[in-house]
Amino acid sequence: MLIVLQLLIGEDIKPAYRAFSRGTEPAADDIFNANLHVYVGLAVLVLAIWRFAVRLRHGVPAAPPEESVWLKRIAAAAHFLLYLFIFGMPITGALAWFFSFRAMGEIHELAKPVIIIVVGLHAVAALWQHFYVKSDVLVRMLRPAGRRAP
Repeated sequence: MLIVLQLLIGEDIKPAYRAFSRGTEPAADDIFNANLHVYVGLAVLVLAIWRFAVRLRHGVPAAPPEESVWLKRIAAAAHFLLYLFIFGMPITGALAWFFSFRAMGEIHELAKPVIIIVVGLHAVAALWQHFYVKSDVLVRMLRPAGRRAP
């Protein structure tokens, strides 16, 4: 949900970023909006680190045995891209904001439509698995192993 919030408020950081880049003082509203975007982004990074640590410690559920090899490869690539963006977006944003690293700001901005596509495809694939393939992949995403219904 924080990532969706970031996508919705992402444009709000631009006036403050431009003002700071020009050496001028941004308006109070622009500073508030920029701070909201920055701190939510940092929260995303902290939660991503926590999530990745949980994944390393507990592993991931095995793919359904009936799942094809090509589907397993696509899932692995999708998860790699999701983690790349979940870490990459806050890192590039922080480098642009805190260190005025302009190239990182451009990468951050260019990555926005790509992350929307990747997340959208991931959601569509999960729904396809659930409703068409009739696998438990979506249920496993939404409920930890210890809390699944029998």
